[in-house]
Amino acid sequence: MEENFLYYGDNLDILRRHIRDETIDLIYLDPPFKSDQDYNILFAERNGSKAAAQIKAFDDTWHWDKVSAAAYEEIVETGTQQVAQAMRAFRTFLGETDMMAYLAMMAPRLVAMHRVLKPTSSIYLHCDPTASHYLKMLMDAVFGIKNFRNEIIWKRTDAKGNVQKKYGWIHDRLLFYTKTNVWTWNQQYIPYDKEYIEQFYNKIDKSGRRYQATDLTAPMVRASKGQVYSWKGYTPPPSRCFVYNKEKMTKLEKDGKIEYTKTGCPRYIRYFDEMEGNKCPDIWTDIKIAQKNERLGYPTQKPEALLERIIKANSNEGDLILDPFCGCGTAIVVAQRLNRQWIGIDITHLAVALMKHRLHDMFGDKVQYKVVGEPVSLPDAKALAEYDPYQFQWWALGLVGARPIEEKKGADRGIDGRLYFHDETDSKKGKTKQIMLSV
Repeated sequence: MEENFLYYGDNLDILRRHIRDETIDLIYLDPPFKSDQDYNILFAERNGSKAAAQIKAFDDTWHWDKVSAAAYEEIVETGTQQVAQAMRAFRTFLGETDMMAYLAMMAPRLVAMHRVLKPTSSIYLHCDPTASHYLKMLMDAVFGIKNFRNEIIWKRTDAKGNVQKKYGWIHDRLLFYTKTNVWTWNQQYIPYDKEYIEQFYNKIDKSGRRYQATDLTAPMVRASKGQVYSWKGYTPPPSRCFVYNKEKMTKLEKDGKIEYTKTGCPRYIRYFDEMEGNKCPDIWTDIKIAQKNERLGYPTQKPEALLERIIKANSNEGDLILDPFCGCGTAIVVAQRLNRQWIGIDITHLAVALMKHRLHDMFGDKVQYKVVGEPVSLPDAKALAEYDPYQFQWWALGLVGARPIEEKKGADRGIDGRLYFHDETDSKKGKTKQIMLSV
């Protein structure tokens, strides 16, 4: 698969119909969290003023009904033994509840994602504490307990002042699994903080480079052939040996990487400017929420730095990245910037239109992709209008780059969207103008 794809539709249907087995290198998904909220997109005006209008993007409130019951029955009947057992256990414990409906929605999608992942692939499920404990058990059933790698804590914000009778909720969780015990991994690093540098890299050589001098010996139990010897008159204590053999020590000496204590003990010179940083741990505090220049008004938008770390760690250039709950498209935008192939899926034309404009704004004509699921003929457009007038409206507005609005009839005088522009011929250059649209 050499093309990038943007799909409109139910991701379960897209996964089953359009994505082949073992073709995906990395999946990042940020599904609705089952926090019983409605999410609105707030549209900031292009002149910087606060938006007066907003659009309901989606809600993540799930209810047990015939649809969720059918989804549950299907996954129990067709899923693996582990998945079926997990779902039956959830049903026994949770009953016919909204949480059970949420898990019944997630289970078949995770199974479909497992199918499309390559043997060397990884998956990150972004969630919050509302349902993370259930989702981890479900992921264990789908991907296998042995393929769980990390539960990553992302500190997304600082504590809020209005929290009452509980601790402030300031983090999200990312469940990191692999498909097998062999997976793509590129070590990621975080910069040393100032205090660490001053404490541990506290020596400065004649050229002004910071360094630390570290021990060149190790416990004797780790000794191998060629590590027990004397070096320039210094012999390690009986319980210790040198870390390197004489050949390696000679090279270090030649490269100016050894200094000596007053007693003649050799020490390894480790320059700060040659260090990559600390290996990235499973608690991420260095990535803040989406910066002002990234924000699109999408309610669950994640920062590009978060996706950059994940994509760099678990894929290489040319690999194929999938985001099945694509939203405003942060994952595919970062994948494009990092020279990966990508597939994005979303169930609303509003999100698809937002992604198309974001891709164009960031990459212009350099980004090539195919949109699947949008109307391509008059009968298609009529069918969408009859099935869901709002989706039709958002799709139509997206064709001309207009911003949808939602206000009460009468107040908006039939206006469905606005298109902003600047007229360079106007004497008042820089003034924002707008075109009103009615679909």
